[in-house]
Amino acid sequence: MISLNELTNLANTCTCGNHHNDILIDEIVISEDALVKAVKYIEKSKFKKVVLIADQNTFEVAGQRVSELLSDRKIDYCTTLIRANKQGDVIADEVALIEAMLGIPQDADSIIAVGAGTIHDIARFASFKMAKPFISIPTAPSVDGFNSMGAPVVIKGIKTTYQMQSPIAVFADINILQKAPKQMIAAGFGDMIGKYTSLADWKFSHLIGKEPYCTLSAQLTKEALNKSVNALKEIVNGEKEGIKILIESLIQSGLAMLLVGYSSPASGGEHHLSHFWEMDFIKEKKPQVLHGAKVGVSTQIILDLYKNNVLDLIGNQDQLKNFSTAEAKVILDKQHEIITIVELLPKPKEIANMLSMLEGPVTPCDIGIEPALVQDSLNKAHELRNRYTLLKFWNEHIGEHQYV
Repeated sequence: MISLNELTNLANTCTCGNHHNDILIDEIVISEDALVKAVKYIEKSKFKKVVLIADQNTFEVAGQRVSELLSDRKIDYCTTLIRANKQGDVIADEVALIEAMLGIPQDADSIIAVGAGTIHDIARFASFKMAKPFISIPTAPSVDGFNSMGAPVVIKGIKTTYQMQSPIAVFADINILQKAPKQMIAAGFGDMIGKYTSLADWKFSHLIGKEPYCTLSAQLTKEALNKSVNALKEIVNGEKEGIKILIESLIQSGLAMLLVGYSSPASGGEHHLSHFWEMDFIKEKKPQVLHGAKVGVSTQIILDLYKNNVLDLIGNQDQLKNFSTAEAKVILDKQHEIITIVELLPKPKEIANMLSMLEGPVTPCDIGIEPALVQDSLNKAHELRNRYTLLKFWNEHIGEHQYV
């Protein structure tokens, strides 16, 4: 994984011409004694009162140990456990956000997020709104958002990502991560696999929609993706080195987002489908599915659309004649580059094989997604974000893709 100093140096010499955020993370520790180092960091930082935000499961996995270490060092702390909803899920919604903020005393000077993606989203949002720094302690290598600024939260049934703040430090205990449920490890890999299509969407959005694009951020994301894929065997076997590579890749993806201040490097059409499905499950009061599990499945669907239908559209001179003159000219000017981007994407079957090795879900049916919902998401999910993805491009010009 890239070091913080190296990232800062590269950002200072990057020639993309866009603004780069300062990386305000003091330390990233991935080790077998990360919890001990986390408490030493708190002590060194002279924090007088800290708040642990966790849920019942993550408190048992790591929060209890952190509490004991804090007590040993005579550091004042309190704990806020985020309760599950009626479906048994902890969701970053209005209820959880208020629950977290009510549990943070005004005199607290720091917050510790002990958990996976959802707990971090809640802690990130609450800590930012209460003007307090937060520290990240991941309990599973399940998502890439531990150290980013983005907090995807559900407000009135709509999932929106708000740019809040990054943690001031990350402490990932390899022993804890290695013991995470297999489905959460598979979900982390699924979230990384989504970078294939997110990077393609970001480049397309830059070429056609004029979205800012940072070659450094894209390269960081691509390197993290490749490292995860190359370490698949070790991850499948649950080896320490494999889990270390996976969490490093997830954190590096978060750094790539942090650098540019938005999620385009790691979130494209595949994430839009995932968010659409999540919102539907909330509306229908169905138990939630792990974010990365949905992304692993949605990536295959997006790949099928891009490598077949969208590729044919981009390369079809007769179809392009139906576009406006200005748009057709832009597409034709960038046609070869766009076609190359899509052709280099893996086939859906390759993704399916990798997820199968991890015993993760492969098809929409595996995670309770009906064909009608997949079809609906293909037609509407592009409206969730103001990004000119290939999914949005397809819907603007064709508007139909029959999911079978």
